Amino acid sequence: MDRAAVEPEISIIVPVYNEAGIVGGLFRTLAEQSEVALELIICDGGSVDTTVTKIWALSEDAPFPVSVIHSGKGRGRQLNAGAAASRSKTLLFLHADSSFTDRHALRSGLDTLDAAVAKNGNDHLAGHFALRFVRRCDSRSHGYYHYECKARLHRRECTHGDQGLLLRRSFFDEAGPFDESLPILEDTRMAEAIRQKGSWLLLPAEIHTSARRLEREGLAERQTLNAIILNFAAIGREDFLLEIPAIYSCQDHCRQLQLSPFFSRFRQQIKALSWMDQLRLWYATGTYVRANAWQLALALDTHRNFQRGIEPGEGSTPCLEFYDRYLDRLTDHAPGRLLTALLVRFWFQFTCLASSFRDKHHKQKQAKHVPRLSAN
Repeated sequence: MDRAAVEPEISIIVPVYNEAGIVGGLFRTLAEQSEVALELIICDGGSVDTTVTKIWALSEDAPFPVSVIHSGKGRGRQLNAGAAASRSKTLLFLHADSSFTDRHALRSGLDTLDAAVAKNGNDHLAGHFALRFVRRCDSRSHGYYHYECKARLHRRECTHGDQGLLLRRSFFDEAGPFDESLPILEDTRMAEAIRQKGSWLLLPAEIHTSARRLEREGLAERQTLNAIILNFAAIGREDFLLEIPAIYSCQDHCRQLQLSPFFSRFRQQIKALSWMDQLRLWYATGTYVRANAWQLALALDTHRNFQRGIEPGEGSTPCLEFYDRYLDRLTDHAPGRLLTALLVRFWFQFTCLASSFRDKHHKQKQAKHVPRLSAN
């Protein structure tokens, strides 16, 4: 039977850029899925390695139809191009390094979404899978555990593309398309658009996502940069984000992420503002951070649950519940936001100095190990 002639129940849309080393795993995990008719749409952003060649080779033996769409670089642009080329009424936006251990992950996800749509009476729903990080080492880590727990919540900015985004095409047309104005945050902005127009579901299966970048760059360093990016986007300072890809591309991607170049540039951009605009920026930042202070309470809960060996998302959250009931109300006013702004500004100045010192020390340490050329 012609694979392309089968009407797919789900169109899986995956953006790629120089992913030759991991697309084989994507094909394997999708080929193992049972009781579901799918099509795979790969959206290439101009790969210069063998990604596309490898995809076509893998597609010859794949038990599902495969399409390759070429678009300009940028995840938002790639995802929109893939959605436009898809055939199913249900879309799943997936990362190339995602995988499933449950052979019925897609089937159960579709059934859960179908049941929720029928119960809700409309299609203003989207699902995401429970996140699990795949790490190179087997040692337990509260940091990764915490973000796995956080990804199971339906709060603002907790849902991202690494969890998979499953929804009806009709709802995507209403909530979307993906934002193409920035080279980052397209998945987060789509998630928030879905939250505003509908609601999120946690799907039954787990999705496994590679932690290779977090392990290489450092979990704390990467999440610190992510938090700053989310803050600037939330307070309307997208102009601060335009140079991030260029700064990031200058880093040595074989070692830990160096934060000092980012902090140095942010500091320059803030200083270039008028004093009134600086005050507005810091107050807006204080407002944003105060609204996200619940994450500190969640961290206390996840630490306790981690120590007890409880699976992610299954433990109780008394600290978070206490914060939501009492502390959030006690700080949700102008003095609370102003105090938070002052604390964040102090943290920013201290971190600028600390990261600069740490990076300088790291470079000096590396220089000592560089062999000198002999005069002979």
